[in-house]
Amino acid sequence: MVEAFLEYLKQFSTSPLSIEEKALLDQAFIPSRLRKRQYLVQAGEPCRNFAFIVKGSMRQYIVDEKGIEHIVQLGVEDWWMGDRESWVKGTPSVYNVDAWEDTQMLLITRQSALELLKKVPAFNEMTCQLDERNNIANQRRLTSSISSQAEKRYAEFIDWYPELAERFPQHLIASYLGITKDTLSRVKRQRMQK
Repeated sequence: MVEAFLEYLKQFSTSPLSIEEKALLDQAFIPSRLRKRQYLVQAGEPCRNFAFIVKGSMRQYIVDEKGIEHIVQLGVEDWWMGDRESWVKGTPSVYNVDAWEDTQMLLITRQSALELLKKVPAFNEMTCQLDERNNIANQRRLTSSISSQAEKRYAEFIDWYPELAERFPQHLIASYLGITKDTLSRVKRQRMQK
């Protein structure tokens, strides 16, 4: 499974990995699997590992006082999943992260990631680029959620994440967008009529 990550890493660096760097990456990542609905992280527990999805899909969500799930993040192949705050600080997570489909992944601890940042320039470059992309995506999502109507939010979601729209059911996408399933159905019908 580490080969999938090595291939992914190539897009972030023009320099090829040395044999030593490949060995460090191989040692740092732990191949793992989750069955559908099995947890990577449960609310109240610390996030000990971050996951790179090799095959499958996952979701990150919070459950409110009424028992309603609110989707924070959806992920598919070549995406990272976990509770970053909990992973960095070692504090209990407020989120659940579970597999939406049977999932193959590579796990990495915070300590291993810090070592790779020091010793593998390509990993450091990847992390910087992903942090920038993540900040941009979070800023876009926040702006959209506080200022856009449901129609625009859905259109942006389809434009930005077409692979997620194909893999996840309507009720999860609606939750991610902060709208009801009925509203999403109406928005989709209106788009098809145009």
